[in-house]
Amino acid sequence: MPKPPRKIAFVTIATEHGTLIVNRFDQHIVNQTTGIGVGFQLLEASCYDPGEVDLTLKLLDLRREHYGDGAIAVDCGANIGVFTVEWAKHMTGWGVVVAFEAQERIYYALAGNIAINNCFNARAVHAAVTKEPGTMKIPMPNYFAPSSFGSLELKQRVGNEFIGQMIDYSEQRMTAVPATTLDAYDFPRLDLVKMDIEGMELEGLAGAAVCVAKHHPILLIEAVKVGKDELRAWLGQHDYTTFDVGMNLLALHSADKCLAQVKA
Repeated sequence: MPKPPRKIAFVTIATEHGTLIVNRFDQHIVNQTTGIGVGFQLLEASCYDPGEVDLTLKLLDLRREHYGDGAIAVDCGANIGVFTVEWAKHMTGWGVVVAFEAQERIYYALAGNIAINNCFNARAVHAAVTKEPGTMKIPMPNYFAPSSFGSLELKQRVGNEFIGQMIDYSEQRMTAVPATTLDAYDFPRLDLVKMDIEGMELEGLAGAAVCVAKHHPILLIEAVKVGKDELRAWLGQHDYTTFDVGMNLLALHSADKCLAQVKA
């Protein structure tokens, strides 16, 4: 009997960031001119959020300038790893990247992109970043249905974002994945933390309170599904100055030598 056809979702594409593995269905088309999704941006423009990528590279350079080699950058909710790959290539010889991704299929692409771009100073971790280590159950989208997979919320709430397909949060449709905290890693140093974890940012920060207090990293926190006022309150309690950067809050500790240059 002939084999059934195997639909292709993940493909390799040539981008401004290097060769990347991407899901060609990673797109939620909003209207005739607008779409959402890492895959959508890469396939349409060959790059993803170039302004934000450039900002983070400059921040890493500032940390190196003031604190020397040995920088550590953490990418929470790394998706397929655009920031991870860019950071790792940029910091070759003087810094490392640890990238976390909760969705197993996307994690495989993240790990592949680290490998295919020879980023030997980057490590991929399959885990959800939250406030307590252990496991958590997350929904399983259909990766063959056009959707913005990076917009998937791991927890159900009133008003979950529509990513292009309906998401089933029923117990029988959930799958268990590792959960971790940044504090569990006991980083010897921490320079930059990007946190884009779809509404779980405050939980992720709660699980990073010790290393944030110890190392005072620069923080770039998405503030779309968590209120900016709540984020500002947490950051203010930890002596951080915040700046609005698109959908994110950029935060630097009062003791960070980089703060004066960022203000300027």
